Amino acid sequence: MSTLDWIILVVTLLGIIAYGLYKSRTTHDLDGYFLSNRSMPWWLVLLSIMGTQASAITFLSAPGQAYTDGMRFVQYYFGLPLAMVVICISFVPLFSRLKVYTAYEFLEQRFDVETRTLTSSLFLLQRGLSTGISIFAPSIILASLLGWNIYWTNLFMGGLLIIYTVTGGARAVAYTQQLQFVIIFAGMFLAGYYVVHHLPANIGFTDSLAISGKLGKLNVITTGMKQGSFDWGDRYNIISGVIGGFFLALSYFGTDQSQVGRYLTASSVKQSRLGLLLNGVVKVPMQFLILLIGIMVFTFYQFNKAPVFFNQTEIARLEKSAYRDSLHVIQQNGLAVQTEKEAVLQRYAIKHDAVHLDTLKQLQGRTDLLRGQLKSLVKKNGGDDNDTNYIFLRFVMDYLPVGLVGLLIAIIFLASWGSIAAALNSLASCTVVDFHKRFIVKKETKEDDYRVSRLYTLGWGIFSIIVSMFAYNIGNSLIEAVNILGSLFYGTILGIFLVAFWFKKVGGKAVFIAAVIVELGVIGMFTLTQQHVINVAFLWLNVVGALGVVLVSLILQSFMKGHKKAPTVSAGA
Repeated sequence: MSTLDWIILVVTLLGIIAYGLYKSRTTHDLDGYFLSNRSMPWWLVLLSIMGTQASAITFLSAPGQAYTDGMRFVQYYFGLPLAMVVICISFVPLFSRLKVYTAYEFLEQRFDVETRTLTSSLFLLQRGLSTGISIFAPSIILASLLGWNIYWTNLFMGGLLIIYTVTGGARAVAYTQQLQFVIIFAGMFLAGYYVVHHLPANIGFTDSLAISGKLGKLNVITTGMKQGSFDWGDRYNIISGVIGGFFLALSYFGTDQSQVGRYLTASSVKQSRLGLLLNGVVKVPMQFLILLIGIMVFTFYQFNKAPVFFNQTEIARLEKSAYRDSLHVIQQNGLAVQTEKEAVLQRYAIKHDAVHLDTLKQLQGRTDLLRGQLKSLVKKNGGDDNDTNYIFLRFVMDYLPVGLVGLLIAIIFLASWGSIAAALNSLASCTVVDFHKRFIVKKETKEDDYRVSRLYTLGWGIFSIIVSMFAYNIGNSLIEAVNILGSLFYGTILGIFLVAFWFKKVGGKAVFIAAVIVELGVIGMFTLTQQHVINVAFLWLNVVGALGVVLVSLILQSFMKGHKKAPTVSAGA
């Protein structure tokens, strides 16, 4: 990067830290530290919710996901708007009336302390691991730019973030996310503009869509049907997106404290609902546009020399290995295919004849074959054969103008910090409220509560940094890895809340046993899928987990005498 890029990057990041520290002034108690005294307006709740969702993984990995797999990932979000409606009707008014700090306090009132503890523990496990992956995402950037050791980079990234998160709590998180989002959207808009701007003069936006569509990248709606039957292993299609995505979103926004904690900061139920409903409206088109940037990058590389493999670190390792000659052969073949592509596209630019696009599609097939061969070499050499997370970063570094590179890198940092800060805040709140004050020290002064909350935030920050050290060879695009990890736990957690809300005759013992059985079953299903014994896409694990807990708990309750009555507070508005 140029000196100007570094100046923009450093000034932006230090500015966010300073702003977070400035906005960290709040009352020194649990209400102030975790919920900002329940004083936030709807628009700040909306930005906080979206900022918690839109991590660096979204902006770093999603364009690469579209580059390799097309637009079909957007179907993952199709169930979200409906989930927002259900949460606004059922979850928000209940949590607001109970004046809870965490979603899991309600479960002790409805069932027992064991069920509350189990559910909170499942959340802490999955959110702690996910946060570690989120720290790793921006670390890729610094490691690639500076040639730093990835482990030291994780320490640096996590350490900077912890400064204002530990100091300011929920208030600092919300206000920094507000500023971060303004910078993020400005930067992503500029990135999209420059992708199109770098296309040849006689190739416009609609032409680029025609090219990417012919090459199979505009697969926004897919049915999941394969040879006349539904493919349960297909990760992203309209059915899994609407059904599986609905259950995942319902669990994430209704039971995950990193999101519940965002809308509990609102000044009223109405403000919480407005923030959530607008999130349901805005999220799908936002994700669509981010993926579309990846499609534009794909089209751009049809006209320009594209790396056969985008992770230059692995290429450098191959250069020093016994596979060096094989690497050079693949690279030379790639250059030959690129030359043929350029000739075809020159003819297309003149006549816009669809026949040329048919030829281009055949050439792209050869490019994909060469990428597959190179990935095999990387894997044989003991490296990470998934370069999805590096595609957008490589484009930014190679083609964006001086100054904008620094801004785009800053954006990925800011997005990461926004989501991680909210996660650390939620992890600390659950630990303090559901464990520390419940089992260790039940009565403390407000100042002691504030002090121990900051210590737990620091502790979870250190834990997440440790997790990030093991994320390097995760084997998926980062955006998929986080969603898969969440799907291992979200279904079970949601199932417990569904029973609590709508099955009043089921008691704590039945739902506790059901949750343990179903969670083990979900992990077993995922393990069998990884071993190719069965083929079930990860979104369906949310459905299996949620409905499984409901069904098993109902069966178990039928064999048990008596049940704990539900609290007088209802789930409806």
